[in-house]
Amino acid sequence: MINIVFSEDEVIQLQNLSADHPHSFVRRKALAVLLKSQEIAHHKIAKIINVCENTISAYFKAYLCDRISSVTALNFNKPESSLEQFEDIIKEYVNKTPPSSIKQACHEVGLLTKVVLKETQMRQYLKKLGVKFRKTAGIPAKVNVVAQREFLENEMQPCLKEATEGKRKVYYVDAAHFVMGAFLGYLWSFARIFIRTPNGRQRFNVLGALDAVTKEMLTITNTTYITSVQVCELLEKIAQAATDPITKIMMATTVFLDNAKYQRCKLVMEKAKALGIELCFLPPYSPNLNLIERVWKFTKKNCLNSKYYSDFLLFKTTISNFLMSMHFVHVSELNSLLTLKFQLFG
Repeated sequence: MINIVFSEDEVIQLQNLSADHPHSFVRRKALAVLLKSQEIAHHKIAKIINVCENTISAYFKAYLCDRISSVTALNFNKPESSLEQFEDIIKEYVNKTPPSSIKQACHEVGLLTKVVLKETQMRQYLKKLGVKFRKTAGIPAKVNVVAQREFLENEMQPCLKEATEGKRKVYYVDAAHFVMGAFLGYLWSFARIFIRTPNGRQRFNVLGALDAVTKEMLTITNTTYITSVQVCELLEKIAQAATDPITKIMMATTVFLDNAKYQRCKLVMEKAKALGIELCFLPPYSPNLNLIERVWKFTKKNCLNSKYYSDFLLFKTTISNFLMSMHFVHVSELNSLLTLKFQLFG
């Protein structure tokens, strides 16, 4: 028999814990000890609490040593994975030869560690390590990593700093060519969905300028070709947007753009100079440094993936409306997507 002497204060604490504690395990222990304070037999307490008498005895022995703190303690047994001792080996394996499937991971980790896990267990373990199932991405074959880093640090970041301080306007310019066709994607559905494919190859061209700070888009569109003429039209729009309507003074403006021939020609250079716009050309093969590239992907995801358009006018209108309204309709998504942080390749 385990004899315990309870003070009035302890009984009150046990009453409160058994009624109000957020964890059911603590409430159960508190109730067991509270019933003990009322001199109820152990076997009856065990029946009320729905545990074995050995567990009840363990509660009371712990209470004799640590009193109330033994009731509130949550010392659950946390079994350690059989792979814990091989964590460094597994991390090195994933870094050097990332598996393409959980089945492959089970097989290859088993060869490395002699530990055999089921696919569900392996998936949970890899997630615990911070490993995720990610889509691979491509790097342009001719990319110059050093040139990109130097350009980002010496040319782009100083301009962006002034832009965030309100001292300069910074725009990212690029063209996208949206072909009216079937953009197949993934959907949550009971059965496979078939998307109707439009006839022909009608193309909607968008030459856009993205404000790095406000995320607002300026666009020139057509259904033929983007040439230096359209680039000059866009520069005029940029100059107008950067000009104060009251003072008629244009803020210092920098435009980052790629090396397409219709952008790096004499006509465009002279137009930019006349308007007082600084053209800053990205290093070759550097789409990762052009913020507007993320907008094109975002547009395809929202307007085109798994959607059918019955006519070309609806197709064009949907894309145009999205680009014109996205900076105030999709604020939180764009703030996350269009951060002024750029991927560099090691």
